[in-house]
Amino acid sequence: MLPLVLIGLMLGACSPRSEPVAAAPAPGDEVTYYCESGARVVVSYPDTDSAVVGYNGQTHRMKIAVSASGSRYVGDELEWWTKGSGEKATGALFAHLADGTSGKMVESCKPRPTDLRRYSWVAVPPPRNADFAHG
Repeated sequence: MLPLVLIGLMLGACSPRSEPVAAAPAPGDEVTYYCESGARVVVSYPDTDSAVVGYNGQTHRMKIAVSASGSRYVGDELEWWTKGSGEKATGALFAHLADGTSGKMVESCKPRPTDLRRYSWVAVPPPRNADFAHG
């Protein structure tokens, strides 16, 4: 029986992931997300279980919540949900419904790649066009 369990664990470890996992920011990091609407969401992570989200002139303290993918934080009737890392990182602000589910999307945002270079937890590749830095 034990050999079957070990084989199952080894196969599971070799399975490709279907979606990138969000990289966890280091406690104390602050990231500014720029939204499609023109708004900005400024997020800091005081520890691994919480986020402080600045949006629309207000500060929202949120606690980590269960998610199928990415990192999800809930508080003040809002949800902050991030997925991916580096240039593919996204953040979305949702209404949080009384039944514990996500409501309407309030904002869809991305950090600027140049801003991401400040953080040790994000690997951002250099621009593809070498002339980009000179022009």
